[in-house]
Amino acid sequence: MAHGDITHIDIPVSDAGRAREFYAGLFGWQINEIPGFEGYPMWQAPNQISGGGLAPRGEGFTQPRSYVEVDSIDDTLAKVTSQGGTVVMEKSPISETSWWAIFTDLDGNVVGLYEGITEAPEA
Repeated sequence: MAHGDITHIDIPVSDAGRAREFYAGLFGWQINEIPGFEGYPMWQAPNQISGGGLAPRGEGFTQPRSYVEVDSIDDTLAKVTSQGGTVVMEKSPISETSWWAIFTDLDGNVVGLYEGITEAPEA
């Protein structure tokens, strides 16, 4: 997987323009409104397969959490804070070759980060 790849997820937002700027800057997502889906900006991850939408926050639409693959959790958390987000949980180990962290974006959505090494470390 590449930096920014995740599966489909809808993220509840109060300001689509602000959310577009935040996520495009953080993960390099392409975010566009598609004809017939006005008011529901859809994002595409670098793998051109994963994607989802920035859905209007509303009654019954609860907060999601998904995990985003990143090249470096440390670098990504630095970008999160520089763009106004908040680190909820610092980088923590899952195993000897993988880590996770959690942040909130500008609307308080909780998002997880995953960093893993696909090859075994050299001895």
